Amino acid sequence: MTLSTPLLAAAPLLAGLIGPALLGAAPGQQQADPPDHRAMRHQIVEHVAARTSAEQRRVLDYWTPERMAKALPIDLLDSVTDGAGLLSGVTGRTEIRTAPDVSSRHLTPPGDGVTTGVSGDGLAAWLWGRTPRHQAAAARRDQGGAAKRPETNTVGSRWITGGAVARTTGRVFLTVRGADFVCSASTVRSANRDVVVTAGHCVKDGAGGWAANWTFVPAYGMGGAQRFGQYAARRMFVAGPWSSRGDDNFDVGMVALATSGGRHVADVVGTQEIAFNAARGGQVFGFGYPADPPYDGHHLVYCAGRLRADPYGQSRDQGLGCEMTAGSSGGPWMTTFDLATGKGTITSVSSFKYSDDQRTMYGPYFGDATKALFDTAEHA
Repeated sequence: MTLSTPLLAAAPLLAGLIGPALLGAAPGQQQADPPDHRAMRHQIVEHVAARTSAEQRRVLDYWTPERMAKALPIDLLDSVTDGAGLLSGVTGRTEIRTAPDVSSRHLTPPGDGVTTGVSGDGLAAWLWGRTPRHQAAAARRDQGGAAKRPETNTVGSRWITGGAVARTTGRVFLTVRGADFVCSASTVRSANRDVVVTAGHCVKDGAGGWAANWTFVPAYGMGGAQRFGQYAARRMFVAGPWSSRGDDNFDVGMVALATSGGRHVADVVGTQEIAFNAARGGQVFGFGYPADPPYDGHHLVYCAGRLRADPYGQSRDQGLGCEMTAGSSGGPWMTTFDLATGKGTITSVSSFKYSDDQRTMYGPYFGDATKALFDTAEHA
């Protein structure tokens, strides 16, 4: 995830990881889908990226070490581009309302973050606001504070155990509105051996344009930033509700990669399993490459704990205690995770945070719509 885009008066802070949050629902109340929304939930929207070997080579050549080093978390999109407003532009709404119970909550004080105006009533793009206390605690964890063995309850520790997850998780480099950004993603077991899963906003700017120069670098920083190669995107897929309105419930992207050196990414680094319609709640491990301070994007970080429902009822997403910052958007959440082997089953990805609770990350529930998305991508 990268930066967040909360409503001025209230809750959703879309963490760069994120597209617009669902608004207008009372806390604890599940939003019903409008008829057209239900009809679109299994609609798959596709974009052909780098089709030919020449196009793929151009994308790979674009990402020089200098460009990679300067790329910013996707959450900072509106702060460094034209300020079109990811939230307002994606939803297409002229009036955005927030439930009274939610709007009474306090946002992170301006002194703890940076604000820049964007279009839309009552909106602002906030860089990831973190207090000195949070920065110090996260820095201790990231600079040797991690346990010698993996923890089953942590809001952010460096993953130093290795295993499959250290190879299958990687960084994504992409260009949106002429600026370069980073996200996180993971390989998944697929028929074509080419699929990675990430957040929808790491593939397409909601109702806006598709990302360009999309490249996946697995095991980033593990024995060399590109030890296992770079993989350009061939085809990208998002669900209809994400493409049409930036619906956070569908903030998932599937990408079919081109080969690197003639080899499929699955054959080089392996894959994780993926599951749909899993039981809610339970233990989960979330991984990613946070790039906003106190992290620098060069290390794989993880959070672990039990999932809980969205307390505001503004989405069907589930929350995980996690202080990872922007850049971790799209990183995999795994259940039935084996600490010894680093293998698990992906059931969500990092998507967004609320502005008044930066210690909880939310991820979309992988239901039938996500399954349809995956089924399409694995045969692309």
